[in-house]
Amino acid sequence: MDLLHALRLDQIPTPYAISFVGSGGKTTALFQLARQLLEQQNKISKNALVIVTATTHLGVWQIPLADHHLIIKKPNEITLPTTGIVLVTGDIKDERTAPVTKDIIYWLREISQTDNIPLLIEADGSRQKPLKAPAAHEPPIPEFSDIVIHVSGLSGLGKPLCEDNVHRAEIFSQITELPLNAPITPQAHLKYLTHPQGALKNIPQTAKRIALLNQADTPSILSIGGGMAGELLNTYDAVVVGSLGQQNIQLMERTAGIILAAGSSNRFGSPKQLLDWNGKPFIRHVTETALRSGLEPVVVVTGFQHTEIESHLQGLPIHIVHNADYKQGQSTSIKKGIAALLPNTGGCVFLLADQPQIPVAIIRALVEAHASERQAILAPLVLEERRANPVLFDRVTFADLMQLTGDVGGRGIFDRHRVSYLPWHDDILLFDVDKPEDYERLKKLDKGI
Repeated sequence: MDLLHALRLDQIPTPYAISFVGSGGKTTALFQLARQLLEQQNKISKNALVIVTATTHLGVWQIPLADHHLIIKKPNEITLPTTGIVLVTGDIKDERTAPVTKDIIYWLREISQTDNIPLLIEADGSRQKPLKAPAAHEPPIPEFSDIVIHVSGLSGLGKPLCEDNVHRAEIFSQITELPLNAPITPQAHLKYLTHPQGALKNIPQTAKRIALLNQADTPSILSIGGGMAGELLNTYDAVVVGSLGQQNIQLMERTAGIILAAGSSNRFGSPKQLLDWNGKPFIRHVTETALRSGLEPVVVVTGFQHTEIESHLQGLPIHIVHNADYKQGQSTSIKKGIAALLPNTGGCVFLLADQPQIPVAIIRALVEAHASERQAILAPLVLEERRANPVLFDRVTFADLMQLTGDVGGRGIFDRHRVSYLPWHDDILLFDVDKPEDYERLKKLDKGI
């Protein structure tokens, strides 16, 4: 997945202003994204333009990364090109470009908004170290920034906390309470990334926050970055992990679990949600599986006999939504579940209350595959031919899910989005409890769940 898609910019209409701060690949990320934005816009218009500028110094070696370079000291003194990536800076001195003035940055913002042009801003300096900490005057992030991307290099992990590896190492030490020259740990890095005087410093309150953990060039470092991402999602809207050099990155966002447990089980004859399996009711099994899988939040949509069903979920860190309209069909429960999610939720996995045997492994596999590919709809494919549950829906589908009516499930939008499949080896995913004889068969299954 490229940076454009990992940041979901293919879903956001221009114009927008994106500021890059931090270290360990900040300029690489900025110009990679600029080139991808230009390619995307060239598919729509031959006169595509991306504006790049900096509120800090750039090295002259970075200038050739743009198609045009303009030194502008006053607004309106030069007309911008109509195509390509244009880099706007101040004067060049001692092999560095000067930052643009406040007047220039606001002029560029006005052009961006008027002409519908993306504006990318380098708003921090790092002396090409994997990590850095901000001085008192840093980082100079424009207050109008719509998105702020904090880049950091995971290659710094395990190395000594000193100026060789961290720009402003002493400040980094003060923020993280890690002694100078001690090995930099993931825990120290996390503390810096979530500290108000660290990576969060000067980010406008209205800006979307994204952490980009770069330089995950090996599977082991990628695994460490993935582990850090889980904790960072409490502070950032999204986390991108991977290697910009290898152009191999993953998008980590919150993936919710929505458990559909509102039905009256008319065909079965009694509420299936309350059937016992291995000493617990179905609904408890399904909910605990969702929690063990790392889905967050877990939303349980109840309807028929909701009071009794909810009583079996006491003590679990979940969000319960009562659907008073459950008789109008499954679509009403889907919409209740989607409406309960936070705006920064990246996707959701729908789980059915009559499938307590669904294993944690398939849910985690769906989430991991989605992190790498960002599929619109992802479903297991069993025996190379049969689609199974559970199914993951990316947030690009949420608006269409909210338009469903009647007794229609997620399949009602399969014709509007590409459906991708994850091959799976276990046909237990195909089993559900519709009739009493199905329940008797399920009780005989021994899957070690």
